[in-house]
Amino acid sequence: MDGNGRWAKSHGLPRFEGHRRGAEAVRRSVTAAHELGIEALTLYSFSSENWSRPETEIGELMGLLKRFIRSDLRDLHAKNVRLRIIGEGHPTDSEVQALLDEAQELTHSNTGVKLTVAFNYGSRNEIARAAQQLARQVADGVLRPEDITPERFSDALDTAGLPPLDLVIRTSGEQRLSNFLLWQAAYAELVFLPVFWPDFDRDWMERALVEYGRRERRFGGVEASGS
Repeated sequence: MDGNGRWAKSHGLPRFEGHRRGAEAVRRSVTAAHELGIEALTLYSFSSENWSRPETEIGELMGLLKRFIRSDLRDLHAKNVRLRIIGEGHPTDSEVQALLDEAQELTHSNTGVKLTVAFNYGSRNEIARAAQQLARQVADGVLRPEDITPERFSDALDTAGLPPLDLVIRTSGEQRLSNFLLWQAAYAELVFLPVFWPDFDRDWMERALVEYGRRERRFGGVEASGS
């Protein structure tokens, strides 16, 4: 969800306003996913690298997250959305962590859109944590090294239990993954959109889905004709 700051700058507004408008785009996106029958939606809300941002901006972002959960949780629950948080959680703010835990607990039994929020998340760190978990099992004699298959490794990641990743959408025109779901995106289609995140809406989501529908996914294989 890239481009909040640049959107604000292009409109002559403070960065916080870009983040606030970005939160509105989150609401639109979750509603669109619900209406379009999308099974799972994962949003990269705050990376482990974002802690290097100015302290005031981090405080504003945490405040937005708190307000979003408090104001939108009932609506998400009513739409049968199941909320899940991946990443390492909040290292210092117990209020944020408590709200995230409450949101997950309330929606745990819901069967609609699987909404995953990547918070304090970095894919390299996720992969390292999964490797450490499996290494401990090997050291304890619970697992043999040859038992570590790609499937077992996937089960050790934060996203275990989610469906395979089909499509990655990045806004603002940037064309890189920026440490987001690196393992999971191995065969995903990537769509880069020339729109700042605060302007993202159902129309842009549908454009991405149309582009996805044009792709031919071979997963390393070839067409039936052998070409």
